[in-house]
Amino acid sequence: MAEMVGKTASTGQLSFRRLNREKDGEKEEVIDVDKLKKMKQDKVSAWTMRGLIHVIRSSGLSTISDSLENFKEDEGEQKDKEINSEWEAKAAAYRIFKNVAKPGSRYIDEEDLLRFMSKEEVENVLPLFEGAVETGKIKRKSLKNWLVKVYLERKSLVHSLNDTKTAVDELNKLASAMVLVIIFIVWLLLMGFLTTQVLVFISSQLLLAVFMFGNTAKTLFEAIIFVFVMHPFDVGDRCVIDGVQMIVEEMNILTTVFLRYDNEKIFYPNSVLAIKPISNFYRSPDMSDSVEFAIDVSTSMDTIAALKARIKAYLESRPQHWRAGHSVAFKSIENVNKMNMALYVTHTINFQNYGDKSSRRSELVLELKKIFHDLNITYHLLPQDVHLTYVGVGPPDADKEVMMATSFDADGEASLVEPRERER
Repeated sequence: MAEMVGKTASTGQLSFRRLNREKDGEKEEVIDVDKLKKMKQDKVSAWTMRGLIHVIRSSGLSTISDSLENFKEDEGEQKDKEINSEWEAKAAAYRIFKNVAKPGSRYIDEEDLLRFMSKEEVENVLPLFEGAVETGKIKRKSLKNWLVKVYLERKSLVHSLNDTKTAVDELNKLASAMVLVIIFIVWLLLMGFLTTQVLVFISSQLLLAVFMFGNTAKTLFEAIIFVFVMHPFDVGDRCVIDGVQMIVEEMNILTTVFLRYDNEKIFYPNSVLAIKPISNFYRSPDMSDSVEFAIDVSTSMDTIAALKARIKAYLESRPQHWRAGHSVAFKSIENVNKMNMALYVTHTINFQNYGDKSSRRSELVLELKKIFHDLNITYHLLPQDVHLTYVGVGPPDADKEVMMATSFDADGEASLVEPRERER
């Protein structure tokens, strides 16, 4: 079905097609990109703006609704609909690729983008796609991944706005109830109905309400401060609370719903969250990572220098994954045979998308393993003494203890070294 989306060859214009059912024909409305760039925002006429809005709203890919043209083979009709799934986002990416790239091309190059954007805009767009900065080409997979990411972020934003609106509505109802009570008391004062007996009755009822709902009111006030003043996260943010990674699923006035890594929903009272340290991955800058390993202490300095050079070359070859400024640290030497080392790197992303972080780290660890193999860097355990005692009838010298130094290689296989005897 994705291959059915967008069959029009790429042109130098933004073309939006829609069917005219009354005339049983296809009507095409076109925006000339070159003329659009030359327009000045303060000199656009109302008629021109109305036409632009009409074309964009009726297009197959609206910037407002992210709509997608749905083709039907039998009826030959199409209609707009919201992108509400990852599959539809992938289909939209396929359609964009077919409309922008040259016919039969597997990439979108700078020449294709320059038909729609200026040189400065192209330079700003390329870093958004994986591997596009180095090659100057956007792969179909990179475009698909980017559009799916945008869809997921937009979905999280919509959920966050909906939950915020719900929380505001609940707070509005609470404030309205308090205002009604105050208005009722003021009305009693103005009408002269608030006599001493009535005032004593109201005061007693207020004291009773404070005694019964004082703790609830305190919890409610703390929750309101947490949600609207502190506001440490939004819906869709990946957070760490009590050492557990969770994604914010829903926010309310009194509680927040989290989704754990195994899709278990956890409800936290906001008054409890207000006194807990919360780590928010989404609001964090580019985050760091480390890989610890050990090499044999007999490894030469030339081999260590080659190791550092290979690591540097690998990281610099992937600037879309790793920031510049990594470090290789020598931490300690244990038992005069093992040297502990660590590689510290900085991702070009935070850990909101934990799958991307894990994938990049796995590739780095596999590359380290390849480098160790190429440079013949190994690690050996220390030789260990094994004492064997022969018990039984035998020659007079059989009652001796045989000491053998046994060494173990990296594969765990033992070898006998320097056998010797001593009297028991």
